[in-house]
Amino acid sequence: MAKANSKSSPKNHPHKKPRQGSVFANVKQFFKRIHIKIRKTRSQHYHPHKSFRRSYREDYLRVTKAPGIMEQIMATFRMIFRHFKTFLPFVLLMVVSYIVLVGLMSEEFYREYQDAISEAEASEGAAKFGVFARAALLLSSTVATGGLDSGTDEVGRSFMFILFLVMWLVTVYLVRHFMAGHKLKLRDALYNALAPLISTLIVLIVVLIQAIPLMLVLITYSAAVATGFLATPFYALVYFIFALTMLLISVYCFSSSLIALAAVTAPGVYPLAALSSASDLMMGRRIHFIARLIALLLTAVLVYIIVMMPVILIDFWLKASFDWLANVPIVPFMLLTCTCFMFVYIATFIYQYYRALLDYQEK
Repeated sequence: MAKANSKSSPKNHPHKKPRQGSVFANVKQFFKRIHIKIRKTRSQHYHPHKSFRRSYREDYLRVTKAPGIMEQIMATFRMIFRHFKTFLPFVLLMVVSYIVLVGLMSEEFYREYQDAISEAEASEGAAKFGVFARAALLLSSTVATGGLDSGTDEVGRSFMFILFLVMWLVTVYLVRHFMAGHKLKLRDALYNALAPLISTLIVLIVVLIQAIPLMLVLITYSAAVATGFLATPFYALVYFIFALTMLLISVYCFSSSLIALAAVTAPGVYPLAALSSASDLMMGRRIHFIARLIALLLTAVLVYIIVMMPVILIDFWLKASFDWLANVPIVPFMLLTCTCFMFVYIATFIYQYYRALLDYQEK
């Protein structure tokens, strides 16, 4: 009787299915392991704010041991001018490559701006522009309307994107080695700097995704203007709040993605790791970085004014004195050269700030 009971026991039955409770236990253990893994991963990152808890200033305020804004602006100029034997040939090489692959802004396109300003000046009741005012209007209209990519097709824009990507990678490579005290030739940078090209493209794709809120603002603004939606004050206020929210989201994401573009150029760094480390570095420091970007924009405007205004004035004088110079694109060439130099300057500026944060983090 005891043997019969033992044979009929569910524990010893070979074809007995496991109890329902054991399946739920396995599922629970599975999700528990995932939760532990996520917590372990999150513990390696900086999280000053907790959900549904008050954040105190002493908890999220981070000290930033970085140079001041004016000090970094001048340090970037010193870095470029100290190694001008490397940066000057590089800028000229990029200018020549741009002219060959994309093309230079035509002199006829530049004349159209001159003719438009002359027509506006000749109209009845219009104020007469001085020489400096005409030069300033020409410079602002040429830069603001995208004079560099005027008349280019999709192939030309693709080459333009590739060239500026190469400029970014080579500049960051040069600055990294110069800051480490290495003596480097431009040839070595051109050969070795393009290794993280795929990783940089992946980070750029993330940047494009982060730009979707800003694109929504541009698309909806044109539609709102066309339909007269902004004519009502209440609707205009609602749209302003919407646009401001989308702008803050994009700026918040861009502030760390620009640092990730510098971090991903390091050897052996993967795109997601670069984005994660850049987010940790910028946590609590985004306002400082945005202030530096505004100062960088003002510096770029000042450089364009200092360089291009004399060039435009000299172009006026030369073409008024010598007719054979009428078709020589002096201003478009100098505008392209100045743009390439400013792109090198911007890349150097961002990488120096990234290195300042990284060095402080390592200490």
